[in-house]
Amino acid sequence: MVVLVVATASDPASIGPAAAFLAMPGWSPGPPIPEGMESFTNGDVRLLKHERSIIAEDDLDNRWQAATGEAVSEVIFLSKHTAVSNRPALTVHPIGVPHLREDETPPQGGRPGWAALPNPRIGPWLRLMQKIAVDQGLVPEFEITLEATHHGPVTNTPTMFVEIGSTEEYWCRQDAAQAIALVESFSLFSSTVYMFFVLDFQEELKVLWKGLGLDEGNTVGSWQGNSEKVLLGIGGGHYAPRHMDIVITVL
Repeated sequence: MVVLVVATASDPASIGPAAAFLAMPGWSPGPPIPEGMESFTNGDVRLLKHERSIIAEDDLDNRWQAATGEAVSEVIFLSKHTAVSNRPALTVHPIGVPHLREDETPPQGGRPGWAALPNPRIGPWLRLMQKIAVDQGLVPEFEITLEATHHGPVTNTPTMFVEIGSTEEYWCRQDAAQAIALVESFSLFSSTVYMFFVLDFQEELKVLWKGLGLDEGNTVGSWQGNSEKVLLGIGGGHYAPRHMDIVITVL
């Protein structure tokens, strides 16, 4: 099975991290995909680029399998984040619109009454993102935050969004894009990228070592279901600060 990372060229906060991710070693052109999409492969990770809104393409996991024969174990979307405050932020969240009735139209994709299976990487990646953002000097300028479930697109496998916010100035920030790419690389790739990061990110070695499982542990967010804690959070508002506090300090 493969991990599907999805980016759109229509969003600078999506294509920026994707470009930083693809600049890392080990990538090669992926299988041909219908509908004019472009793909890349690195181990069991696949990066898929399209041109539409990030919430407009439903069932990409099933469509990938139909086109390539590869089953998708999880989907990770790269996207921009918007907020009334315009505060710079790096966010993660699950997706879906379970609060909508069947006769309601989702304003930002998805299916009424539906929510995707949450990606088990959400909590571990939130903690890793906070560590990397501090080490890269993005904090306190950027807020690291967990959002509640909202918007689409429809998927059929565990899913999460990783976002840069909250205005165009920050969507285009290369340091934020590189931080997202580092989180992905530490968490998804094998030890083949280890020496590459030794040269350029000395301060990240401890996170890299653990994130890649080089300490004989699991990769970051790899959930085996063996008595590991699972958190179901209900309520708390869009940013759910109490839920985030528990994820950061307790789990």
